[in-house]
Amino acid sequence: MSDQPRRPRRPAKPYRRPKKDPVRILAFEALRAVDERDAYANLVLPPLLRRARENDGFEARDAALATELVYGTLRRQGTYDAVVAACVDRPLGEVDPPVLDVLSLGAHQLLGTRIPTHAAVSATVELARVVLGDGRAKFVNAVLRRIAQDDLDGWLERVAPPYDEDPEDHLAVVHSHPRWVVSALWDSLGGGRAGIEELLRADNERPEVTLVARPGRATTAELLDEEAAVAGRWSPYAVRLTEGGEPGAVPAVAQGRAGVQDEGSQLVALALAGAPLEGPDRMWLDGCAGPGGKAALLGALAAERGAVLLASEKQPHRAGLVAKALAGNPGPYQVVAADGTRPPWQPGSFDRVLVDVPCTGLGALRRRPEARWRRRPEDLDGFAPLQRGLLRTALESVRVGGVVGYATCSPHLAETRAVVADLLKQFPDADLIDARPLLPGVPDLGEGPDVQLWPHLHGTDAMYLALIRRTG
Repeated sequence: MSDQPRRPRRPAKPYRRPKKDPVRILAFEALRAVDERDAYANLVLPPLLRRARENDGFEARDAALATELVYGTLRRQGTYDAVVAACVDRPLGEVDPPVLDVLSLGAHQLLGTRIPTHAAVSATVELARVVLGDGRAKFVNAVLRRIAQDDLDGWLERVAPPYDEDPEDHLAVVHSHPRWVVSALWDSLGGGRAGIEELLRADNERPEVTLVARPGRATTAELLDEEAAVAGRWSPYAVRLTEGGEPGAVPAVAQGRAGVQDEGSQLVALALAGAPLEGPDRMWLDGCAGPGGKAALLGALAAERGAVLLASEKQPHRAGLVAKALAGNPGPYQVVAADGTRPPWQPGSFDRVLVDVPCTGLGALRRRPEARWRRRPEDLDGFAPLQRGLLRTALESVRVGGVVGYATCSPHLAETRAVVADLLKQFPDADLIDARPLLPGVPDLGEGPDVQLWPHLHGTDAMYLALIRRTG
C-alpha cells in the first residue's frame, strides 16, 4: 500500500436550476406552434404577448425582443439551417425539431442581432435546459460555440454555393428562400441579379404597420395624430406606423372606423372603384371578401356614390369577419356566405366586381415568413382550377360595360397573367383595360395593362391586378 495520503475528493457542485427567461421561452413556444400546428406567427404571437403582459409583466422592450426573435428566426430559417447543418455531425432531418428550433433561435441571436456572443450563447443554453433538459442543452452549447466562431458573412461564404456556379441556389441560401420560390419570383420580376436580390432582401425586412382610414368613418388626419404615424406613400387613405406598435390600441381601429390594411391591398380596391364604366354604377360585388379589408374599403367608397356592395365569402366564419369589418358602413351593403364558383345571384347583376382569389401568398412573405417553407410547387396546381373558376364567375356576373378586377397576393406568373390569359380566350367579349392610370403617382408599374406591385419598389405586398371590361 502506498504511504501517500489520499487527496480529498472535491465536493460535487450543487445542481443549479436553469434560469427561466420569459422572452425566449415565449419565442420558443411561438416557433413550436408554427412548426407543430402549421400556425402562422402573426396569429400565434399576439395572444402569447397579451398573456405575457398580464402574467409576466412584459414591457414594450420585452415584446419587441420576442417579436424580433420569432420573425427574424422564421425569415432566415433557410440560412440558419444551412449553418447549423455545417456544425452538427448528423443529417439535419435527424435533429429533433424542438432542438432545431432552439438552435435556430440561438443562430439568429448570434448572426442576425447585436446581442453579444456570450449573452446569446448562455441565454440560449439556459433556454435549452428549461425546455429540452440538461442533456440536450450540452449539445446545443457545443453547436452554438461552433456557430459563434464566424459571423454571418463568413458563414455564407462557407455554406452558399458560388453565384457563378448556381445563381438560384446561391440566392436561396443567402436570402433564405426556397430555390423554387427564388426561380418563380425572378421569372415574374425579370431583369438581372440586382433586382431579384433587392426583392429577396425586402422579403426579409420587417414591414411597417399600415392603417386605412375608411371613408366616411375616419380620416387620415385623425390617424396621423398617433405616435410615429406618417402618411402612406400612394393611397390617400393610408397611414403608416413607422415604429410598429399595437394597432388595436388606436381608437379608430378599435371602433372599426379604420383597419390594418397593406397599401397594395388599398390600391387594388381604389383602382377597381376608379375604373371608368359605361352605364350605371349601382351594384358592386366583392366575390372573395374574407377577411373583409377590401370589402370595408369598397363598401365605404360605394356608399359615397350611392351604390350597394354585396360581399360574398364561402367560409361562414370568414363571412362573419367580413360582416364585422363592414359593421357601421355608411351605406347599404349585404354579406352572404356563398361559393363564388356557384353563386346565388344572376349573371350580369353587377357594375363592378372584385375577386381577390386564394393563392400561394408569395407576395406577402414579409408578413408571413413561414409561408415560404410550407408552400410547394405542386400547390399551384391545387389553386389553378379555383382561380380560373372564380374569374369565370366574375366575368359572368358583371354586366356589359362593367369592370372586373382580378387580384392576387402572389406575383407567380401561373397565378396572375396565365389565369387572365386563359379566361380572356374563353370570353372574346372581354378586354383588358390599362390599370396603371388608376394608380396615380405610383412609379415602376411596367408596360401594362396589368399591374404588379413589389415590396422593394413600392413598399407594399406583391399584389397583382388586372382590370377587365365586358364589351358585349
